[in-house]
Amino acid sequence: MTARAQRIRTNMQVYRSRMRAQGLRPVQVWVPDTRSPQVAAEWRHQSLALAGDPAEREILEWIEEAADTEDWK
Repeated sequence: MTARAQRIRTNMQVYRSRMRAQGLRPVQVWVPDTRSPQVAAEWRHQSLALAGDPAEREILEWIEEAADTEDWK
């Protein structure tokens, strides 16, 4: 292992120890790759499937009413 790689590894260990001491723990989250054409196509497909659905309109209206956007800039 190079000196640089060892330094990075040590820094990460120190960082992780500090975060754990603060009561936090690491979590890995996998999310869709928004750059992927396949993901965009799937989202488009799902959006079109919901278009015009009365339940979709009802849910969107509820979200609008429930959202606290007063302090948004």
